[in-house]
Amino acid sequence: MGRIVQLSKNVINQIAAGEVIERPYSVVKELVENSIDAGATRISIEISNECRDIRIADNGSGIHPDDILLAFSKHATSKIQSGEDLYDIKTMGFRGEALASIISISKVTCITRTKDFDYGTKVECRNSEVKQTRTGCAVGTVMEIKDLFYNIPARLKFLKSAKTEFGYISEFVQTAAIIRPNISFELKFNGKTVFKTNSAHEQIITIRELFSQEVASNLKPVLKTDKMSGLKISGFVSSPDYTRASKKDYYTYVNQRPVKCPVFLKAVDMAYKNLIGNTRYPFVVLNLEIPPADVDVNVHPAKREVRYKNPNQIFNFIFSSISDALKSNIEKSFARNISREIPQAKDIPETEDIYVSADVNIADVFQKPVQEIAAVQKVVPLKPQFEKNVQENYKPVEHTQAKLLNEPDFIQEDIIIGQYKKTYILIEKGNGLEIVDQHIAEERYIYEKLKESKNIDCQLLFISDVIPVSVSDKNILESNKEKLMKFGYEIDFISDTEVIFRKIPQILSKIPPKDILADILGNISGDIDNIEEKIIITTSCKAAVKANTYLNQYQMEEIIRNWRTCKNPETCPHGRPIAHFIEHKDLASFFMRGK
Repeated sequence: MGRIVQLSKNVINQIAAGEVIERPYSVVKELVENSIDAGATRISIEISNECRDIRIADNGSGIHPDDILLAFSKHATSKIQSGEDLYDIKTMGFRGEALASIISISKVTCITRTKDFDYGTKVECRNSEVKQTRTGCAVGTVMEIKDLFYNIPARLKFLKSAKTEFGYISEFVQTAAIIRPNISFELKFNGKTVFKTNSAHEQIITIRELFSQEVASNLKPVLKTDKMSGLKISGFVSSPDYTRASKKDYYTYVNQRPVKCPVFLKAVDMAYKNLIGNTRYPFVVLNLEIPPADVDVNVHPAKREVRYKNPNQIFNFIFSSISDALKSNIEKSFARNISREIPQAKDIPETEDIYVSADVNIADVFQKPVQEIAAVQKVVPLKPQFEKNVQENYKPVEHTQAKLLNEPDFIQEDIIIGQYKKTYILIEKGNGLEIVDQHIAEERYIYEKLKESKNIDCQLLFISDVIPVSVSDKNILESNKEKLMKFGYEIDFISDTEVIFRKIPQILSKIPPKDILADILGNISGDIDNIEEKIIITTSCKAAVKANTYLNQYQMEEIIRNWRTCKNPETCPHGRPIAHFIEHKDLASFFMRGK
């Protein structure tokens, strides 16, 4: 081991930068948070050169000329003064590490001016060395970062594609814009505006600008205050009948700071537990206001993790707030339903399934009391007709053992017993019982077929619903239009926030295009690496028979037969096991049966 030496200032900053600056997104995050702390009402972010060139301009308070050199040194900040201030943090940043880290791994130019001066200050930083000159400029700050990671080739090598890196940036700026409706955010990529908000001061308007009118119209307000504990929660949650395919649209904040908090997420999931399906998720925008002394944001350099002084109290407060908002929505919906007019006879279509006398008016059946309905004369007896329908349409299925024994695709011992919970197919084998999940078995089969197919059959849509999308989602779709078309999806953009399908894969012809697009975007979730694989997985999942679906004997046979031909029949494309086998000897042992 060599002698101990003192590292240079630049090397120290580069080591620290490894914790603070992970990728281009980290630079944008730190600088945008500085702009917010400076009281800016306009923030412009421009990204270019594969996300290695970044320009952020704001109209905030600017940096005093006498403080500018200190601002780029390590652990220098205006946001805290002593250790006690760590328990009362009200700003986005506070560590004083970001600027020192950024100038050690990029070429930085800063132009800034405060309202107290007629001139501005220009600072050029190279290899942690800072040069200061006077210049003319408007009040505010402009930060220009060039050649990010130019002197750290190892970090540069591990950056993902420009589209992926920009996806992280776009997601962050969108998240910041949602919680700051008083600030106008503009995001540009390679000179093109991706989205812009107009500082409307109303969060619902900003949500409409970033997503769509459809999203905004399906949101319910959440507002609850507990004065004793100093807690307040505000924002919006979607109604139970408007859901997404992933948790991509969980926007949760603590004191306007974006966080990924297990306590927060668990409270949201529990509030919706019995209202939506297990694979569906709400759209959530919630901000928890909590006394700074009751929450620790100094857990991780990224400041997205928090710890609460009383996590149980926080969980119950969030859970009850969402539950109250949803309960209020359900009660209002119920009141609207029972206040509707009683349907008239002409409004009810004729159907063979209704068996009543010709003397009886359907409207009378809805309007008359129970006692009067019971006295109606000449009602056609239902039992004979019902028995006739059963005999004609629901003939009992013969036991399929003989048929299966003659099928070459089946192992001879396979006997399909039936379904359990309309989700699992039960198969009797020679040495035990096999339980197969019908959805993921068919999903595996469709997935392998799509992987092998060079030409996917498409369904041309002569009429397609106009589907609203957020500006960032539209950018993802536009960038991958050719890849989507390769797998049978042809999309046209009729505006910055609206798309329509021209074609979809034929196997999805019975599924609403809106649901298809929601699942595609939900599974991509901002990360467009390996997008072709994700499109195939989404298509196969969407096309496969769903759980809780009744299958007749023929349908069960077809699913099992196809699944048996798969190259990898053990798991679905998501990695879940498809079948579970219970040996007969284990069953016999459980019931204490001898040989």
